[in-house]
Amino acid sequence: MKSKKSLIIHLVFWLVTLIVPIIGAINNDLGSYEITVKYGYFAIINLSIFYINYTLLIPMLIQQKKRYGLYMLAIVLVIVIMAIIKTFLAAVYSNIILSHHVAASNVPFYEELGTFAVQAIFTSGFFIVVSALLKFAIDWVGNEKVQKNLVSEKREMELQFLKSQLNPHFLFNSLNNIYSLAYQKSDKTADAILKLSEIMRYMIYESNDSWVALSKEIDYVQSFIELQKLRFKDGASVEMTLQGEIDDQRIVPLILISFVENAFKHGIANDPENPIKINIIANQKILHFSITNKKNTYNKDEMGGVGLNNVERRLQLLYPDRYKLNIVNSATHYTSELMLDI
Repeated sequence: MKSKKSLIIHLVFWLVTLIVPIIGAINNDLGSYEITVKYGYFAIINLSIFYINYTLLIPMLIQQKKRYGLYMLAIVLVIVIMAIIKTFLAAVYSNIILSHHVAASNVPFYEELGTFAVQAIFTSGFFIVVSALLKFAIDWVGNEKVQKNLVSEKREMELQFLKSQLNPHFLFNSLNNIYSLAYQKSDKTADAILKLSEIMRYMIYESNDSWVALSKEIDYVQSFIELQKLRFKDGASVEMTLQGEIDDQRIVPLILISFVENAFKHGIANDPENPIKINIIANQKILHFSITNKKNTYNKDEMGGVGLNNVERRLQLLYPDRYKLNIVNSATHYTSELMLDI
């Protein structure tokens, strides 16, 4: 028995099958000796039939060896042997087992031994069938649970792997930016390191949760933008608009940053005529996020890269049938548009 639930199922079955008839016998004024003979002995035999099939025959011949013919022969032998034992007991204790009281009469009716033998075969077969059905049902439910756990564990491992790729990817790019500032001996270097430490604090502590407040995720995006602006002498050209209810709606952490990072990496960020445009609209049910940047023709890297591939896979795992991602890669501009059910 694999769990408490299967144990309860077994107990309920035997309570109904064995205890209820015994209670009926007590109400019919049968003595303890008659109850032991008529119900106790046969209860032990039926339990044996049930668990021989449940714990031995099915696991060994069906589940392990797939010996279906041998299994059928084995259950026939079990049924016949147990029916013989029951018939032998009926012959020995015929005055108890074979006698039946007819309603409104004190004269007992004696059942034929042959008739009892046939009934014993059918009774033994009944416990074989029930044990098989119960075994396969409980094992099927258990296997379904195991499969779900395996799928869940695989999904979680994949998410952790994707996330582990995302963080170093972001850190690598940020350190490159700070290196450029330091190489230029820019006064912005210290501010960039401080801003990066704030961002890393969010990535290490806040984003470990499965879900974070939408407001915190947007604060993180804004901090990232501020860090990127330090790269440019006159700052980056970014237009970010927030509309609707930006509050404590829950969102998967680090789901928006890859789009913003992609715009800075592959786009032109210091052209006032073509700023990076970020628009976020949210209510209690829907988040609409879009970002557009002018493409940098001198950057020959493939648009998207590791970051966007990862974020799309995370969306598939965490928001199945709850997101729409539309990417437009024109000759001059790159636009990412994401809609989430939150």
